Amino acid sequence: MRCVLFVCLLFCSLSGMALDRSRVEGYLLPNGLQVILKSGYESDHVAIRLVVGVGLDDFNCEQKELPHLLEHLLFSGLDEAGEGGLEQRMQALGGEWNAFTSSADTTFVIETPARNQRKVLDLLLSAIRDTDLDERDLATAKKIIEREDGGHYGHLQRWLDRQDIGHRASDQLATELGLKCPERSSIEDMTLEQTQALRNRWYAANNMTLIVVGGLDRLLPAYLDRTYAELPPSEPEERRNLDSISQQAEQRRELTRGWLGDSVKLHWLFIEPVLDNAHDQTLELVSRYLDWALYDQLRLRHGLSYGPSTQRESFGDSGMLSLNADLERDDINEAVKVLEAMFDNLRENGLDAETFERIKQAAMARESWATQGNSALADYYWGALNDYENGRFKDPVRKIRDVTLKEADEALHELLKDPGYLRIEKPLLGDDELYGLAALTVGVILALGLLRLRLRRRPTPRRSGATRKR
Repeated sequence: MRCVLFVCLLFCSLSGMALDRSRVEGYLLPNGLQVILKSGYESDHVAIRLVVGVGLDDFNCEQKELPHLLEHLLFSGLDEAGEGGLEQRMQALGGEWNAFTSSADTTFVIETPARNQRKVLDLLLSAIRDTDLDERDLATAKKIIEREDGGHYGHLQRWLDRQDIGHRASDQLATELGLKCPERSSIEDMTLEQTQALRNRWYAANNMTLIVVGGLDRLLPAYLDRTYAELPPSEPEERRNLDSISQQAEQRRELTRGWLGDSVKLHWLFIEPVLDNAHDQTLELVSRYLDWALYDQLRLRHGLSYGPSTQRESFGDSGMLSLNADLERDDINEAVKVLEAMFDNLRENGLDAETFERIKQAAMARESWATQGNSALADYYWGALNDYENGRFKDPVRKIRDVTLKEADEALHELLKDPGYLRIEKPLLGDDELYGLAALTVGVILALGLLRLRLRRRPTPRRSGATRKR
């Protein structure tokens, strides 16, 4: 009986080790391409992520969409069958693929049956290495990006962008601070030569990471040594410096969103401080604490907002934390006063120890179930590449656990040392304002009608003097 129990415990421990997401098989191919392999949750499925270290922030405002343009070009086809033929080949393998260009990287995302993983990787390799770029495909890719960005970028839309009309509050503030381009880059001016130069420089083996999670083929490492190891490397070059805050921004602005309504959105934004230790985990816990405080004050205590929330974003070299609330138009001033009082209390008294510990425990617990399935695990590795070293990713639970109340308190005080930036998004007119305007319009029309009627009823004076006779 004891032997059976020991065997059961042994198998359970091995199973737990197999699903330890921090440990992976990672190595470099001779050409410098980084490979990360992980046996995942579902053995009949594989999630593939090819991360190329080039993104929007590697180019100035005039050429910022260039990596996005090349991403679309690489789906234009390998032969006369074109884009449709390429998609048919992926469908025949039972796979799905897409690609995303972010500020920091360009990533090809693939889901495929495990039995076809090598064939799918063949197709991906052909797409990034063998796709011929031509003017016709370039024109098509430009139209696709134009549609994704909201349609033709004419003079009117360019003028609206320059006036910050239609931008989200965080985008508007980032533009005002000089962290974001005030308008879209001109896709029409981009050339085939520029996309080819980008491909030669950035789509190099030593600037890529291949992540494969799921039911791994036992011959996969040998396959990668024979195929992906043939991708040429390039001489490393320094990346463009990220944009820094270079301009002043107004502390409070009201932004017009729509024409009519009483629903408004309040955004109170703060620039995140740069911390020496556990930067992301500390600020994430501070963000979660503020999310609770916002919920407690605006919904539970004052009933001003149904769904207040916090959000973290990055622009250039700066992080931005925003506190957001949906409000009624008449409640704006009261909500501002409630938040000002909340900030004053946090500046004076800091974080409540019991509340902070509860939120910290909830954050650690979430890490145990947030990454379920091969796709989620592959996405986790994609997002945590900066925390990878020698076959291991840093344990996120341990990193959260190590954040102390004192460290979070200091981060909070750094965050709130400036008043922040208040942005209120509201329609041009509220319902009451519309009724008042309508009443005023009707009053003016009636007054003009009465004035005209009065003038018509006034008797015409007779002329004096003799009439000349013939």
